[in-house]
Amino acid sequence: MAAPKRSMTDAHKKALAEGRKLGQAVREYLDALEQHRPKRGRRRTPESIRKRLDAINERLRDAKPLERLQLAQERIDLKGELEKLSAKVDLSKLESKFVQAAKEYSTRKGISYAAWRESGVPAEILRKAGISRGFDPDGGS
Repeated sequence: MAAPKRSMTDAHKKALAEGRKLGQAVREYLDALEQHRPKRGRRRTPESIRKRLDAINERLRDAKPLERLQLAQERIDLKGELEKLSAKVDLSKLESKFVQAAKEYSTRKGISYAAWRESGVPAEILRKAGISRGFDPDGGS
């Protein structure tokens, strides 16, 4: 015998939609943080990348086939890096959405202040979101 078909209540549908909205705000902010996290080593500037591209173009003229292949790949990588540096990401908009969603998301998912910090979220942003060191995701702050 088949189980009776159940339908979701409007309240359940609303709660699911709200959860998706909160999750999206958190995910987008964390993704942006990850993409713009400082890398180890010396930081490249657009000028240093252009300088290296010029050097590659110069070397390509006399390069043997295998070296030409490697230089071509390096040039492609550098052009992509240059594009990334040129593209401005408006973190403030994502940050604002995150601040609005983070506390409720933390409560729903049981996420502590320490977990947010370990994920790279600055303390100042957590403070704005109402999440402090003593935040208890199971019962508020």
